[in-house]
Amino acid sequence: MLASEDPQLVDGLLLLSYPLHPPRKPNELRTGHFPKLATPTFFVHGTRDLFGTTAEMKSALELIPASHALFEVHGAGHEILSKRASSELPAQIVHGFKMFLKTLTQKD
Repeated sequence: MLASEDPQLVDGLLLLSYPLHPPRKPNELRTGHFPKLATPTFFVHGTRDLFGTTAEMKSALELIPASHALFEVHGAGHEILSKRASSELPAQIVHGFKMFLKTLTQKD
């Protein structure tokens, strides 16, 4: 929320398991600040996250006017890095974020 109030605070956001809404309460969305978000944002989201389905996340991201991307972690819940997660997952997330930032610099 702070980045939506002060867009010059950071160059980009990497959000891991953004809690879109409380589990089993999809009407209590935490997206009020999304339309004011001018900071490029990279979301990492588990496809089994109880804090928001992938479809709900994709719909919410449409509210963001700034550049944004969604990195889906198939089979992951809210914890993203479970004991069953690939040991390569952290590196894949970092690589995805770097590629996202690179596309932003290429647009300028």
